[in-house]
Amino acid sequence: MFGFLVGAGVGYVLGAKAGRGRYEQILRTYRRIVDHPAVQGAAGIARAKIGGKG
Repeated sequence: MFGFLVGAGVGYVLGAKAGRGRYEQILRTYRRIVDHPAVQGAAGIARAKIGGKG
């Protein structure tokens, strides 16, 4: 959740400076990266490791 908020914040700031079109491009790229199976797998592994420590 924190990573999403950071990414959204960075995208917003960069997009606000570059205009709406650039903001949409940044957002599409961010979503494509976050939805990538390799990223999802790594996030699942990280969640499992963090959950195992508690």
